[in-house]
Amino acid sequence: MARAFLFVLDSFGIGGAADAERYGDAGADTFGHIFQACADGRADRQDLRKGPLAVPNMMSLGLGRAAQTATGVRASIDTPLIASAFHGAAQEVSSGKDTPSGHWEIAGLPVRFDWGYFPDTVPAFPAELTDAIIREGKVPGILGNCHAPGTEIIERFGEEHIRTGRPICYTSVDSVLQIAAHETHFGLDRLYALCLTVRRLVDPLKIGRVIARPFVGETLATFQRTHNRRDYAVPPPEQTLLDRLTGRGSKVIAVGKIGDIFAHRGISEVRKAGGNMAMFDKALGAMDDAGEGDLVFANFVDFDTEFGHRRDVAGYAAALEAFDRRLPEALSRLRPGDLLILTADHGNDPTWRGTDHTRERIPVIGLGPGLKGGDLGLRPSFADIGETVADHLGLAPGRHGTSFLPTIGGHARTA
Repeated sequence: MARAFLFVLDSFGIGGAADAERYGDAGADTFGHIFQACADGRADRQDLRKGPLAVPNMMSLGLGRAAQTATGVRASIDTPLIASAFHGAAQEVSSGKDTPSGHWEIAGLPVRFDWGYFPDTVPAFPAELTDAIIREGKVPGILGNCHAPGTEIIERFGEEHIRTGRPICYTSVDSVLQIAAHETHFGLDRLYALCLTVRRLVDPLKIGRVIARPFVGETLATFQRTHNRRDYAVPPPEQTLLDRLTGRGSKVIAVGKIGDIFAHRGISEVRKAGGNMAMFDKALGAMDDAGEGDLVFANFVDFDTEFGHRRDVAGYAAALEAFDRRLPEALSRLRPGDLLILTADHGNDPTWRGTDHTRERIPVIGLGPGLKGGDLGLRPSFADIGETVADHLGLAPGRHGTSFLPTIGGHARTA
């Protein structure tokens, strides 16, 4: 029975990107810098975590060796490997360091075009767009209109938003327009409807995502974002691995924000939850439900939103350790013929300047019962991951990427 499981640790880069300097990220290394901060005691936090980074299960899949492949720096790689484990790193060829680009490339579709971006000015949005949002969104105006971290801008404008009914609109270095609004004072359904309107308005600008960012609370001290976030992404311009699988009748179970990232194309079922551990529960349930030829594609977003963007080294380390403690639950569900891959979509080094994603290589680690495992080396594109899954599940070759299944003892394509 051939099944595949793709777990994306959102933003868990491992440094070493050949083109990082172009993005102002030369030297960024999410895993390496967290690892070092834990070793130095800089990631110790009372009642949260203490000491060296403890991720023995991911290390036994080859995480340390993958990091050495990415950066050339040896980082405690002497952990014995599981016999069927494989490890390597992958370099992104897409032009951005954003979520859609990373995930689409993982799914076999590199993004060769340039997204549109908003300048880091005040105002950030062109006047004609702002006017259209107000007019067609039927709102009395907007707040923000700048680059900002999500929690900070809610603290700045949340009370005024409740008082005036004006949604908070902001952006970042990513190709994105985010709209924060109060779940009850503004209304969750109204926020989603506004985002759909804005999605249409920014299509000519090639903006990758419009994101609904609902929050609750009545004052600056009590504002809190909820897990009712919703992403409105541009549909992929070509077929992805997901389209190819559902097109032949296989099931793709999307856990977390995967459905939103692919504009719900090629998705059979969506399962969401709040927080990484609740998401892990959903992923385990999806593994139990997956049948022959199916894919479970899961995103664990808290690494990025709660710790990377907030530059919280201790929080990121603790989240990695919590994920690692639960990894044996996933490994125990693997049957002969299964394939599990752990990877990431970009970096978000919590020790780095600013609050944005960092251009990094990603880990490609995992195992499959019956495989021989081994060293994948440096893969030239994230698309090799998608092609490997396609190969494993019996699909004909796609246009992008090269399967590494033969390298780890898998069967070559028969389709």
